[in-house]
Amino acid sequence: MSIPLVPSETLPKIELLSEIARLKKEKNAVILAHYYQDSEIQDLADFVGDSLDLSRKAAATDADVIVFCGVRFMAEVAKILSPDKKVVLPDMDAGCSLEESCPPDEFGKFRAKYPDHICLTYINCSAAVKAQSDIIVTSSNAEYILNQLPQNQKIMMAPDRHLGAYLSKKTGREMVFWPGSCIVHERFSEKELIKLKTEHPEAPVTAHPECPEHILRHADHVGSTSSILKFVLENPAEKFLVATEPGILHQMQKNAPDKTFIGAPGADGNCNCNQCPYMALNTLEKLYNCLNTLGPEIEVDEITRIKALAPLNKMLEMSPAQVPTAAKSGRAF
Repeated sequence: MSIPLVPSETLPKIELLSEIARLKKEKNAVILAHYYQDSEIQDLADFVGDSLDLSRKAAATDADVIVFCGVRFMAEVAKILSPDKKVVLPDMDAGCSLEESCPPDEFGKFRAKYPDHICLTYINCSAAVKAQSDIIVTSSNAEYILNQLPQNQKIMMAPDRHLGAYLSKKTGREMVFWPGSCIVHERFSEKELIKLKTEHPEAPVTAHPECPEHILRHADHVGSTSSILKFVLENPAEKFLVATEPGILHQMQKNAPDKTFIGAPGADGNCNCNQCPYMALNTLEKLYNCLNTLGPEIEVDEITRIKALAPLNKMLEMSPAQVPTAAKSGRAF
């Protein structure tokens, strides 16, 4: 007999985990968890990774249901790539500051001002914005794709101005930027990071390119979340300073328990302020409810889906050939 939907918060954790496993099997569901999710959710997921890789992994399964423990735009990508699967998100309020900074109507007006520019759009945006874009990029492949464009091609990039500025500086390409940013990566304090570097001079600094330039200039490695994870696992150093959402520290510690990972601090010297408030909305209890009711469900109308799929496919065509890198969590699907 199924445990009642309410109040799931009162269930003992071991019973809650058991029910999640039962419901996952019963509904033929696959559970995806982004690196920024709570460690308990990461540990029970079928796959843990970056958003695009997770969606591609889910598309390759025979699951009927995709439970995306991440934020709304990620679940939309899963739906775009797997239109015949039901895609659900534990909390529909789990949005993204980058997505919210770029409303589709305003983005359309911005695009219209630059008709001779090709639009590279960071994947952290809504399906409606993707549908108005030429090529979608991720923090992993943006530079690779940018370098394939003719030197005389005018370029605009949305919605992250910091990622755009980083790419412009690295490639020497001039670009027009949409003025968006990630609230998490903007909270890192240069003053506190310098103080931390002084305390741990042997520790390389890793940073996500969504960080402002005043943070990136102190980094020994700049890259996507999966790139940062690869760097710290392969680098011989025993201690690292990490300037991205602290959820990634869980995977670092699991894969390299003998190393030390220190999250870059915010203005008050406390790394907790850099936790993504949207990612934190997903909980074990909401995951249980989501599996129980198969909702909230992500819907993308077919016209928007087809339009958004085109720049996603263009990205995949222009990306280096690789197998999706989302890692299995160790649980059987």
